[in-house]
Amino acid sequence: MRVLRARVRKADLFASLVVFLVALPLCVGVAIASGVPAELGLVTGIVGGLVAGALPGSSLQVSGPAAGLTVLVHEAVHRYGVGALGVLVFGAGLVQLGLGVLRLGRWFRAVSVAVVQGMLCGIGLVLVAGQVYALGDATAPGGGLGKLTGLVSLPSLLDPVALSVGGATMAVLLLWPRWKRGARLVPAPLVAVGLAAAVTGVFGLQVRRVEVHGLLDAVRLPEAADVGRLTEVGVLGTVAAFALIASAESLFSAAAVDRLHDGRRTDYDRELIAQGAGNAVCGVLGALPMTAVIVRSAANVQAGAQTKASRVLHGVWLLLFTVVVPGVLGVIPVAALAALLVHAGCKLVPVREVRVLWRGHRGEVVVLVVTATAIVVGNLFEGVLVGLALAVAKTAWDASHVHVETEDRGEAGLVVRVLGHATFLRLPKLLDALEALPRDREVRLELGGLRHLDHACAAALEGWAAGRGQALRATSSLTS
Repeated sequence: MRVLRARVRKADLFASLVVFLVALPLCVGVAIASGVPAELGLVTGIVGGLVAGALPGSSLQVSGPAAGLTVLVHEAVHRYGVGALGVLVFGAGLVQLGLGVLRLGRWFRAVSVAVVQGMLCGIGLVLVAGQVYALGDATAPGGGLGKLTGLVSLPSLLDPVALSVGGATMAVLLLWPRWKRGARLVPAPLVAVGLAAAVTGVFGLQVRRVEVHGLLDAVRLPEAADVGRLTEVGVLGTVAAFALIASAESLFSAAAVDRLHDGRRTDYDRELIAQGAGNAVCGVLGALPMTAVIVRSAANVQAGAQTKASRVLHGVWLLLFTVVVPGVLGVIPVAALAALLVHAGCKLVPVREVRVLWRGHRGEVVVLVVTATAIVVGNLFEGVLVGLALAVAKTAWDASHVHVETEDRGEAGLVVRVLGHATFLRLPKLLDALEALPRDREVRLELGGLRHLDHACAAALEGWAAGRGQALRATSSLTS
């Protein structure tokens, strides 16, 4: 038994170091892309390990700042200021705690997969479009559509030295994983960013680097004026967006991580409570919102983690790094972090999933594309609402099948049977079929095959029956 426990502790220790090495550059990169000090990304990673990691829910899932929330956070910081970020994140954490206590975590699995993939696709496109500017130390325009349209004039704005650093970083990210043994020992993100920092430092290349302010200077506790902003409608909408999107991303990530191992399955409600507690603490510290992150979670599982000790320890390593050697952040080129996020953003675009959906469920592809487009043109929250509304409309359309059968009984007239679900969505088809019947024949309408008849269809059938006069005799009530 002691030998087994020793092996488990050794496996978790090794896995925690791997996750730490993966999380370190990502925490910094997400913070820079979100428009906040780099240290705040590390604070969120620390809280993700020490708070969310210690609570029950998903044993091997790792939490921290995520690329999927970068667009929304950047919009919020631009609109309300970095000082209000803590209140937004704290409010989102309280919402998540409430959802978990009410045992609503499992309902996130009912969200259309096409909406989720469209959300990730839209986030990925906006993230890539924004970080392409940072690859060449250029300033990105505001808004997703502005970033895309600005790409036309981008080449003249790029710094060739920074672009070379970003391009080389991207090449390392793509090529390093092909060396299986090396990739198992040192993650590609750390190698790519580390090499970029070393090369730019040794050769003295003039590129923009991460600004270091110190942990205590970056952390900002919410003030009374910030808390008062929770009465604003726009702020409440942003809080709801943080909570719902972070919860959805975390729980979908949990489902994916559960497929990677044979251990205990995720308790969705407890995981939602853990995420809420973590975000509440992040909010008090004025840091970025957290979600469960599939990249770090997969690295944790693949490194052989056995218990949640690995994710807690990864938070310890992040804390030690932030306290002991924070100055190391100052040698990292922003272009290298931009390459890291472009790589992560491309992975959010579900190219393979679209191909699969197109072969069997083209309507789902429409939902995915419309959701992604709405996010790029508008913003993340509005895009998700558009996607959800379209998914509900598509489901209603698919469910409302109505079929009209006509039987000619000679002198006895026509027997018309209406089958299926008669809703207003299928009303034009139903009326077209009925109005095409000859007016010189007696018609008997049978509605016994209808499973559902809404008010709009019932009223239309009654009107059609009145127009036929005595030629119609219905065998069942025309009202639902």
